[in-house]
Amino acid sequence: GYTVEVAADGASGIEAALSRPDVILMDMSLPVVDGWEATRRLKARSETGSIPVIALTAHALKDDQEKAMKAGCDGFHPKPIEMEELINLIQKLT
Repeated sequence: GYTVEVAADGASGIEAALSRPDVILMDMSLPVVDGWEATRRLKARSETGSIPVIALTAHALKDDQEKAMKAGCDGFHPKPIEMEELINLIQKLT
């Protein structure tokens, strides 16, 4: 029931977010601009700051989750993705 847009890197993702999606699933290991920095930039902009961002990463340590939240992420989901858990998190944040 979701429409998904894909961005190849963090810079493209920042531009794509200007279309105001309901939620952003942010891979933290992106080329050009990584997910940590892309999230900081999105949260700093008035046009995109209120869009919920969920960090998706194979870096699943507690420190990584804290780092994602400090960057501005509203949720965190480790890889590999458990689809039911991810959908529940999306529904909670939107």
